[in-house]
Amino acid sequence: MSNSGVLFDAPGPRARRLSVILSWISGVVLVGLVSWGIVILNTPRESGGITLPGMFDPSRWDILADPVLWNFVIFTGVWNTLRAAIVAAVLAVALGVVLSLMRSSPIGWVRIPTMILIEFFRGMPVLLMMLFILLVAGTGQYWAVVLALAVYNGALIGEALRAGLVSLPRGQREAALSLGMRPLQSKMLVEFPQAFRQMLPIIVAQLVVLLKDTSLGYIVGYQELLRVTLNNLGSFYGNRYLFTLWCVAFVLYLIMNLSLSWFARWLSKRTASKSSGKRLDPADAAQAMLKADAMAESRQTPQGG
Repeated sequence: MSNSGVLFDAPGPRARRLSVILSWISGVVLVGLVSWGIVILNTPRESGGITLPGMFDPSRWDILADPVLWNFVIFTGVWNTLRAAIVAAVLAVALGVVLSLMRSSPIGWVRIPTMILIEFFRGMPVLLMMLFILLVAGTGQYWAVVLALAVYNGALIGEALRAGLVSLPRGQREAALSLGMRPLQSKMLVEFPQAFRQMLPIIVAQLVVLLKDTSLGYIVGYQELLRVTLNNLGSFYGNRYLFTLWCVAFVLYLIMNLSLSWFARWLSKRTASKSSGKRLDPADAAQAMLKADAMAESRQTPQGG
């Protein structure tokens, strides 16, 4: 019996007919909104006493044939975005591993300060952290972006790995201890590799968020893709081409993020949990961590308590 058969009854003729009608209405509304948006964007407008053509007029897109545009966008904007994202991702994963081990430590004076530190960094806005590092530490725009992204995402990854550790069956630890391993050896050699493998799709999904958050570097003056296109090239080519440059940045971000999202989905299938036969959905890391916490609490509740 399928899960849908357990949770819901099979739709009857009226329900199927209503679903078809609502689908058609939704489709018509969506097509209408898209058409309205295209008409609005393509309508000529007055600016400074002159009439500017619509956004889709060929005269607004002729800069796409300029090699200078693509050289600056690719070798400055995209490269700086990926450079910051890659370094921040490596630091975030390393920091997450350390924080997860400290957060799950049986020693109170290690576990409790780590918990406070994780909650503090999880609750701080990334942009505020970038500004603090830039203004107080004086590290420069690049390291302000990298360190802020590494600390914030490292705290989230650490919490995900901690949830993976506490969700493991008790038998894993007990089997390792029965073989003569010390508690630290059990955690490092038996428990942590399984938790890391289980939470790897969620970690990759968080790295997708990290890549998108590099656009916050625009505010602190870092020459990432958004600032290069809308600020530098917008000033160079003029406001006439701002929509065109926005579309260029949008498509490039879409390519990078969809590529990483596809990799996360593929990794989710490859790293499916062998014990349960179910895959963790990397699209909602918070839900997965809450599920792991609930599983851990249910195992720790005494029978008949």
